[in-house]
Amino acid sequence: MASRFKLWSPMLLLILLFLNVSELATASLRVGYYKHSCPSAEAIVKKAVQKAVSRNPGLGAGIIRMHFHDCFVRGCDASILLDSTPGRRSEKAHPANNPSLRGFEVIDEAKAELEAACPNTVSCADIIAFAARDSAYKLGTIHYTVPSGRRDGKISLENDVTKNLPPPSLNAKQLEQNFERKGLSLEEMVTLSGAHSIGISHCSSFSNRLYSFNSTHNQDPSMDSNFAKEMRNKCPKNAANGDHIVPLDLVTPNRLDNKYYLNLKNRRGLLTSDQTLLSSRSTGWMVRRNAKRSGSSWANEFADAMVKMGYIDVLTGNQGEIRKNCKVVN
Repeated sequence: MASRFKLWSPMLLLILLFLNVSELATASLRVGYYKHSCPSAEAIVKKAVQKAVSRNPGLGAGIIRMHFHDCFVRGCDASILLDSTPGRRSEKAHPANNPSLRGFEVIDEAKAELEAACPNTVSCADIIAFAARDSAYKLGTIHYTVPSGRRDGKISLENDVTKNLPPPSLNAKQLEQNFERKGLSLEEMVTLSGAHSIGISHCSSFSNRLYSFNSTHNQDPSMDSNFAKEMRNKCPKNAANGDHIVPLDLVTPNRLDNKYYLNLKNRRGLLTSDQTLLSSRSTGWMVRRNAKRSGSSWANEFADAMVKMGYIDVLTGNQGEIRKNCKVVN
């Protein structure tokens, strides 16, 4: 018995060490982290977001999406903001991020003001988290506090995006597995998917549902026929003038709300990864429930899920750095 314990104890120690490191990283984030080092930090970010999103609501959707794309690849470390360098293409260069992500200039503006007010203090990773929260409030009156204290990563690789970010073609089971790897539950996945009540999509992300779904159906039978006709008009087959963009939600395109789930019930979800949530037995009941419930009830769950997502693989303490310029490492 003793010999068996000696054999396994080093492995147990490693597991315990890993768990302790993870718990320490989580514990290091706290609301009001910059209360003394940079009291105006969150106000500066909020001002930049409000100004930009008032002029262009699409930027708010882009910033929320940016936070998601950042956290799912290497954790919430602002690696999404780093520019490519000679011989090394960054996450930003991946087709899932370029040219679809928007709002980089808002983060840059906030960072410049923060560096002037509190040099070398506020991380780019925290700026993204604050800006996503402020965008959710501006577009959906969704309020939540953001635990902060993240540090910025020093690595950003284009190939990491493909390995971690869920493409729009995934079914519900694949989405569940993708989110589960990031520590998020099935219900949190469905809740966060509600962010697709705002923002845009390129026609190329769903054109297969209109013209080449499978060997039996050219058009995806789960798509409402009138909606499909409307989308074909907006996304002509083999369009000579490029890849058009359309709103993810045609009803309230600039309002972050639970109308997304009503769209799915009406078979008017744009992406496969959206509409599959209704057709799947494991998630269909969640979609129907969210379509019926009050907007504030869904908003509270969305806020909680956003906070939890913001903890994914964070760097804290002496890990990473505080970038002076969000586009490049120090």
